[in-house]
Amino acid sequence: MLKILHRLICVTGKYKARIRGSYITAFLKGIMMKAPLMLCFICISLFMQDQMDITKCILLGIAVLASVVLQTVFEHISNVLQSATGYMVFADMRLRLGDHLRKLPMGYFTEGNIGKISSVLATDMVFIEENCMGVLSELVTFMISQGIMTIMMFVMDVRLGLLSLMIVAVFIVIGNLMLKTTLKHSVIKQEASESLTEEVLDFAEGIGIIKSYNMLGEKSKRLTDEFDKSCKESIDFEVAYSPWSRALYLTFGIGTALVLSLCAYLFNAGEISDVYMVGMALFLFDMFVSIKSYYSQMARLTVTNASLDRIEEVFAAEELKDVSQKTLASYDDAKGQDEIVYDNVSFGYTDKNVLENVSFSVKKCQMTALVGPSGGGKSTIASLLARFWDVKSGKILVRGEDIRDVSLGSLMDQISMVFQRVYLFQDTVYNNIAIGRPDATREEVENAAKKARCYDFIMQLPEGFDTVIGEGGASLSGGEKQRISIARCILKDAPIVILDEATASVDADNERAIQEAISELCRNKTLLVIAHRLKTIKDADQILVVSDGEIIERGDHQALMDLNGTYAHMVSLQTS
Repeated sequence: MLKILHRLICVTGKYKARIRGSYITAFLKGIMMKAPLMLCFICISLFMQDQMDITKCILLGIAVLASVVLQTVFEHISNVLQSATGYMVFADMRLRLGDHLRKLPMGYFTEGNIGKISSVLATDMVFIEENCMGVLSELVTFMISQGIMTIMMFVMDVRLGLLSLMIVAVFIVIGNLMLKTTLKHSVIKQEASESLTEEVLDFAEGIGIIKSYNMLGEKSKRLTDEFDKSCKESIDFEVAYSPWSRALYLTFGIGTALVLSLCAYLFNAGEISDVYMVGMALFLFDMFVSIKSYYSQMARLTVTNASLDRIEEVFAAEELKDVSQKTLASYDDAKGQDEIVYDNVSFGYTDKNVLENVSFSVKKCQMTALVGPSGGGKSTIASLLARFWDVKSGKILVRGEDIRDVSLGSLMDQISMVFQRVYLFQDTVYNNIAIGRPDATREEVENAAKKARCYDFIMQLPEGFDTVIGEGGASLSGGEKQRISIARCILKDAPIVILDEATASVDADNERAIQEAISELCRNKTLLVIAHRLKTIKDADQILVVSDGEIIERGDHQALMDLNGTYAHMVSLQTS
């Protein structure tokens, strides 16, 4: 149990001094908690020995009052030091987690880890900061109080002290056995919580598909099964914990009875005085309260241990290396060299490669289009340029620099991305556009909206640019969301644009406006376009046909049509 406490303290990082400060106040509070009992014992012994007078009575009364007041003061200081610290610790930890997540490869988010991240944020961190950070000093208080009570038994009689020590040892044995059991079940319980979170997210995100295919029964059953599983694991945890909890209470009752019996025997034998017998009556029912309370915290501490395991697991995920402070040469200064170069790039999400020795170059202010069958590797090629993942072999150069050798921030300053699937935050329209360049003026944001052909429909919203849109842009149409995403890219004004043809899944009314917006975005830019509608890339400087992770054809539109290969066949199919 002390290991768990030490682990919890290590989490506090720069706030350790506050936690250690709370130990001092906890130590003083522990003394003050037992002070009234000791003072009462002194008071009774003075009365029984006929040594009490008015002065001593007043002094003892003041001392009792002072101990109660001091106990309250120390408890308040301790709470301020540790409870407030817990919220500060996890506020910082959430910020660190956010910083960590943004540095992870995109593959981490596609490997079933969304539920884990959600569970860590919504369950594990909340549980620790609300249930455990506030009891650290209490546990210290319990240990100190138990030590004081055991010492008092030795003062009264060595035999009483030894018996008390033996009973404390029994508590420790039961506590350690309880620890092993609850550690095992707390891990299972938290894993069930993570699985439930994943299933709830999956159900919520896919509710449209589920309803349209009338799968509510099947999917609801899976969700219900996860709730049942989580419920079962929680009950199993309590069932495993309960026998040990009862054992603690039995030890408390039997131990108290044994100490009382020994005390009564010694009193009858004349080996302890009547004063000590009365003192024993005072101390008896508080004798083992502290150690019982100490081990009663076992359940929450073992859940905390499992939660810390899961938090550390997320933090242990390997980040994309971003240790370089090197920045890319400016767009205007990079002359006489290709803007983008893929040099024998190979990559795979698992052991199997999805790209094999891909090589091509893109000149400044030119357009390169990626076409080919679905699953051929087009999106992967584009994603590697933005370092969503790092290549397995080969290298990608931007202005002559390996993108792994420059800072990620510097690289992303040079790239704007527009994909078919647009995500907008639950915020104002203005803030969703201003993400492109947070220091932009309102006039610049509005000009970007005009260029993206979304100014008119924004002004028709209830609050114009200050209208709060639903999460993911749920209150807007697909075409409107797409134009807002283009507006943020226009505002960013990055020299390299990665474009997953934005008109592939919008209606005809929006297509013309989006094409005009894209034209504004792409003016004087270097373009890497994932093309679905081949008529939109006829004027591309270079067309790459990607299939099974390889470039099987390359050239401009006319050259590929003359080749009469895969590209020409695709054009023929779309034309017919």
